[in-house]
Amino acid sequence: MTDITPEKDSKESALFLIHILTASGAPIALIALLAGAQGKWGEMFAWLGLALVVDGIDGPLARKFNVAERLPRWSGASLDFVIDYATYVFLPAFALSASGMLGQPWNWICGGLVVFTGALYFADNGMKTPDGSFKGFPAVWNMVIFGLMVLSPSQAFTIFFVLFCCVLTFLPIRFSHPVRVKRWRAVTLPITFVWLGLAGVAVSHGMVLEGMAASVFTAASLYLFSVSAVQQFLERYL
Repeated sequence: MTDITPEKDSKESALFLIHILTASGAPIALIALLAGAQGKWGEMFAWLGLALVVDGIDGPLARKFNVAERLPRWSGASLDFVIDYATYVFLPAFALSASGMLGQPWNWICGGLVVFTGALYFADNGMKTPDGSFKGFPAVWNMVIFGLMVLSPSQAFTIFFVLFCCVLTFLPIRFSHPVRVKRWRAVTLPITFVWLGLAGVAVSHGMVLEGMAASVFTAASLYLFSVSAVQQFLERYL
């Protein structure tokens, strides 16, 4: 006798679609890589943006339907880590190294440090804090490298900022998740949407923002980068 009924089997097959959604990030990453290999950086980051949307959908769905317990054979967390490392770390490091943002040998040094520190971060079981924040820079290199490419700062600043983020990976400084962290979410979430909207404008204009759009994009980037550190400071000293 078995407790597997056609109805249960049908439900589990439907739940597996969530894993398929997560795994779709792999071919998206490949297409992004092919675009980047042709120097089509805007197209590459557009695909990475699609991967970001997929990543924002699959996790809540998996938690809502308790996929981890209902489909124990398949590890959604492991699958998610594989896809996230490719789209959040490896491909942005490729863009940093191959786009001409940095000259040699800094493109190799910075790109290598990005993939190295990102790999260590993804292996950290203590990366998440009880409030939903990340402890240390959460390897969101897709957003950092994209922002640096759009705003086109000097090479010295780009090198400094990349090294700074690499160091922050291992420091006990919080970084906010715009959806999971409740504190200031009413402000953080709209600013996130503003950032994403301007990112779309930048992609459609050849990875360039000018004037007020560039200023708002910079301000939104600084807010998202530092909001949890500010909250942490206020909690400790005020």
